Formats: sequence, structure tokens, C-alpha cells
Amino acid sequence: MTNINHHYLELQGSYLFSEIAKRRTKFVQEHPDAQIISLGIGDVTRALPEAVIQAMHAAVDEMARPETFRGYGPEQGYDFLIEAIIEHDYKARGIDIQSNEVFVSDGSKCDVGNIQEIFSADSVVAVQDPVYPVYVDTNVMAGRSGAFDKTENRYTNIVYLDCNAENGFKPALPDRKVDLIYLCYPNNPTGMTLSKDELKKWVDYARENGCIILYDSAYEAFIREKDVPHSIYEIEGAKEVAIEFRSFSKTAGFTGIRCAYTVVPRELKAYDPQGNAHLVNDLWNRRHSTKFNGVSYVTQRGAAAIYSPEGKAQIAALVDYYMSNAAIIREGLASLGLDVYGGVNAPYIWLKTPNGLDSWAFFDKLLSEAHIVGTPGVGFGRSGQGYFRLTAFGSRDNTEKAVERIRKLSL
Repeated sequence: MTNINHHYLELQGSYLFSEIAKRRTKFVQEHPDAQIISLGIGDVTRALPEAVIQAMHAAVDEMARPETFRGYGPEQGYDFLIEAIIEHDYKARGIDIQSNEVFVSDGSKCDVGNIQEIFSADSVVAVQDPVYPVYVDTNVMAGRSGAFDKTENRYTNIVYLDCNAENGFKPALPDRKVDLIYLCYPNNPTGMTLSKDELKKWVDYARENGCIILYDSAYEAFIREKDVPHSIYEIEGAKEVAIEFRSFSKTAGFTGIRCAYTVVPRELKAYDPQGNAHLVNDLWNRRHSTKFNGVSYVTQRGAAAIYSPEGKAQIAALVDYYMSNAAIIREGLASLGLDVYGGVNAPYIWLKTPNGLDSWAFFDKLLSEAHIVGTPGVGFGRSGQGYFRLTAFGSRDNTEKAVERIRKLSL
């Protein structure tokens, strides 16, 4: 008899976005004439930048010729992409990152989920609440979460860092010993950010308490305000305690192409049961090389093209488009008297549901009465109850239509 990994049985319900898709599909089947506007799942809608398309076409042509054909590439990524990442994302900000500290992958979702494999099963994990579900669910799968307490609506062994209106959706430092801290800024789902001084408190805490910060900065390209750090490595000492995850998905429209990277500094150490120090970089490199064959050459050529002068201009225009959508949603909802957060340095708008509706009740109201799909805040954790997330990744026309439809609701 084959036994299953029983930790999977601790997972609660279906994956959030699968449940949203299920409810949407059911509604469309029952109302086939409904014109649904989706501002829920954070998928982009604009075409790939022209510089990316041209680079990928050229790379495909290379693959068509025996003399330029490429088979297996380096699991860590091709030098031309890694060098471009270092030059433009780090050196340009005064950050010293070495080529052997960058690992190209097929998505930050994969990396933030897989990184926990190299840490011990008894590591104590701290997450923000509300939180991107992958941070929690992958640690449940690994057996770190403990049982799910239905009364508390939380796992017993995970440390939850509440983010709410009272603290500006910025969590307090943990009040107990933790080993791994997941931070995401600009934040998904709330759209909020930390200043450099605020982020420094986390880095200092990690250095003083022997923690490792898993820093998801997938939305850094959307930052508009000057004092908001684009990388955790802008903070002194962060390379000793932090791993950073970056994605091309939202920045360059790569949700269907799949390319990202993770930075694991050589200064970062973790310890075995005997107290011996080990380089986390070496452990991640071993895991990466064993379980991953690398991102395709064609995709990496496309990713490298976003760092060209033409690519940078096109990316900036793409980001500006989405952030204009964010402003339309934010200002439109605020004009209705709703409590609205985010949308300034991130493509997400976080709003308090009106009239005491819970998150899923507001989801059903938007879907049934306005034919709009959003994301229930409670799907991101207990602290998200009574809140709702909308994304700025729709078309301009649909974004404006959505706001007008919401205006007509009885809220």
C-alpha cells in the first residue's frame, strides 16, 4: 500500500484563484449573455513589448540553424541575461550582486514555493496576513504549518503578522522566535509599501535574531514614490539575511512566457543541527540544478531585450498604462466614499467592503449585479475578511466600464 504525503490533507479548500474561476464559470453558464469584466486574477492584458518580440523571433531563427542551435542551457541562466539583470536592476542602484548569485527561473511563484525545501522541516515560518496563498500552502505541504484550527481559521504552527487598517497594513515585527519571514513589497494583495527606514527595521531584526527574509519584489517596477526601496539589498546588511525574488510576468507581460529570477547572496548562511554554517547559495544551486533544466534560450533572449533602450521605454509605457488604470479605479472608488488602499506604487487596489458585507458576499454581489470579477480579501487570510482586491491589469476600456458599473450599484 502506497502512503500519501498526509500534510496535503491539511490544505484548506481549493486554491483561491481556482475557486474564483469555478464561480465565474458557473455564473457564465447560467448567464451566457453577461459581459464579464475580470479585475480578479492578476493576469496582464497588453501585448508583449516589440523589443521582446523581435528578440524572440531572432532567437527562434537561431534555433533553426545547426550552427546557432542551442540545446540544454545552464540551469542558472545564460550569462547575457544574468549580466543584464545585474547591470540594470542592481548596479544601477549601487548594489553589488555577483553573477553566481542570480538564478533565472520560470516564475517567482515557483521559486517562492520551492525555496522552503532547503530549510529544515521544523523551521518556524512567519507570514503577513493577508498574504499571497503560495507562501502558506507550500509550507503546509512541507509539514511546517501544524494542524488547521477552524475556530481561529489559521494554522497552529505558522506565525501570522496581521496587516490591517489600524497599522496601515504594515505588520509589526514577530513577537516570538521565527526562522523564515515572507515579505512582499509592493504588497500583494494590499498594494502597500514600506519606506527604506521601515524595511531597515526588518533587516535589523533578521540580523539580530538569526532569521532569513524571503523578499518577494515582483511588483517593484510599479513603484512611483522616491523613498520606496526597489530591492531589499538597498538596505545595509540585507545580503546577510535576505533572498530576493523578481518576476518579468507583470513588468513585461511574461505571464504566458514564464521568466523570473531569484537572488541568493553568498553572504547568506544557514546552519545544520550541529551548528555548522552552510552557504544558502550552494544549497539553492544544488536544488535548482537537480530539479530544473533552465528557462528556454528563446525566452531568455526576450527577457534580456527589456533591458535595451527600446525595451526600457516600452516597459515604462506598459507600466504607466497599468498604473493609470490603478488611478482610475482608486479615484473612482474613493469618490463613492469607499475606504481604498494601494494603487499608488502597485497595480492592486484594496478596498473595504461596504455595508458590512463579508468578502465572498461582495464577490457575489459584484459578479451578479455588475458582472465584475474581483478577489475576495479573505482568500488571502483571516485579516483579509471584509476586504476586496481589484487589479489594474485590464484594458483601459474595461477598467473605465468597471468603475461606472460599480457607481451604479447600491452600496
